[in-house]
Amino acid sequence: MDYSIKIGGEAGQGIQTIGDALGRVFVRAGYHVFSHQDYESRIRGGHNFYQLRFSSQPLAASRNKVDILVALDRESITRHEKDLTVNGRIIYDASALKFKNGGPAFLDIPFEKLALEQDGDKIMVNTVATGAVLGMLGLEPDLILELIADTFKNKGDHVVHANKNAVRAGYEYARLHCDTCTFAVAVDEVQQRMLVGGVESIALGALASGCRFYSAYPMTPSTGIMNYLASTESEYGVIVEQAEDEIAAINMALGASYAGVRAMTGTSGGGFALMVEGLSLAGMTETPIVIAMGQRPGPATGLPTRTEQGDLEFLLSAGHGEFPRVIFAPGTPRQAFHLTNKAFDIAEKYQIPVFILFDTYLADSQWTVDSFDLNQVRYIDYRLRGDAFKNQQHYRRYAYTETGISPLAVPGDASHVVVVDSDEHDEEGHIIEDAATRIRMVEKRLLKKLPLIRTEIAPPDFYGDQEAHVVLTGWGSTYGIIKEAVDELAKSMSIAMLHFSEVFPLPDLGLFDYVSFLRKTKLPLCIEHNATGQFSRLLRAATGFEFKIQINKYDGRPFTVEELIGEVHDRLGNI
Repeated sequence: MDYSIKIGGEAGQGIQTIGDALGRVFVRAGYHVFSHQDYESRIRGGHNFYQLRFSSQPLAASRNKVDILVALDRESITRHEKDLTVNGRIIYDASALKFKNGGPAFLDIPFEKLALEQDGDKIMVNTVATGAVLGMLGLEPDLILELIADTFKNKGDHVVHANKNAVRAGYEYARLHCDTCTFAVAVDEVQQRMLVGGVESIALGALASGCRFYSAYPMTPSTGIMNYLASTESEYGVIVEQAEDEIAAINMALGASYAGVRAMTGTSGGGFALMVEGLSLAGMTETPIVIAMGQRPGPATGLPTRTEQGDLEFLLSAGHGEFPRVIFAPGTPRQAFHLTNKAFDIAEKYQIPVFILFDTYLADSQWTVDSFDLNQVRYIDYRLRGDAFKNQQHYRRYAYTETGISPLAVPGDASHVVVVDSDEHDEEGHIIEDAATRIRMVEKRLLKKLPLIRTEIAPPDFYGDQEAHVVLTGWGSTYGIIKEAVDELAKSMSIAMLHFSEVFPLPDLGLFDYVSFLRKTKLPLCIEHNATGQFSRLLRAATGFEFKIQINKYDGRPFTVEELIGEVHDRLGNI
């Protein structure tokens, strides 16, 4: 059993409300869920959609075909009617759309009229539509009624009662009038699962890692991290500061980190452009910081609500001067959670900036996850505090060491003076001009740390045939799309996936020689959501291996499974 539902309409019509409610119901019914959104950068109007897929098996991507289309405007029908499966159905309100189609795929449901008849108002059109979808699927309404009670309990009995009636009205209408519907859905064995998105997973990973300060200026797609952390301020003691701009945001986070707490900031490409000077400040002062960088199509404002993987090279070279940095690019909520935890650990351990590089697609998509393994969460306080600081005979912030890692103390915890300077400095932190000290400091903070940092980087995920003739290689948010494409293509060919989520520095070849593996493959393909193959260039620069054939998509939309399969088939002649 595998069904896809698409809700289409204008911004402001409550598309996400329907999608979220259905997703939560399907999770409570015991199913696996995957959803993604497509929306324009406007508060009202335009054309948006929310696509949700649910199945008895784990899901990791969206499909092209749709079983039920909920059309809240006429454009949804025009654009997406072609996506219907053979037995698919379109539900719409003919009166509201001033449009009538008597075809077998169309079911006219008077959403607005039914909402008003339940002592409600037009806003409950969403609730009626949700009930209608469940009625078409044959899922009993108990789960959605429980969800309504939980969701609206603080808004009074009248609101709860009206919404429950609206659900029942849509449910009964669909059951009565969709007599040709052939959908067969039953409540599966219920298991405790989370329905979680990419940004929530990053925020949860930050909380689990002991983040106590987050500063940012709102910018899609990173704003959800700030919103989530702000909602937990009183519960977890996190301070969330909406800065006046991105320059202030990164400097606030650096100040908090200097003062002794784990700190983080988040932005997108245009905002990160303003943070670059602060990034170099972190590099020179060796101040730990985690930066969540959400990618969207650029340059400039670009397509602010769409997706792309176009900022990898920006992060690789951002900042003046040479200093170490680490870039993680999660492909799933689980990876987002655990890599955020790893980012905090490495940032604090090596006193460097670490990036969580994600994109709008990962940020807005939702997955069912059994749980996050809290036993894997790593928290070590690498700072000198209290007695450990007081007992230092002579504290030198930038002391030369074999590892390049100097003692990192919390100012004010002892009588020792903590000196930090953005100029080149000596072991004490005071400004210098001589060449010998400059050489030793570059070696300390860069050349000695880099080999140790590389040992922390995990090899890419491998999935599929060990002797694969075709290997699909990707990074970041392409994980789920590639994995499902491999599952489908494995029925007819020898194929595998190689996915990088720890992107820079590239993993050492000692644990898994992925370069040799790619060299012996008949058709290695690199899949990226950018125009120039930024990851493939990184791999070539670091290892010498070159992808002769690439699959690039840069229209601001993610691949669907069928699209990627089609692209792979087009390249099979190169074997």
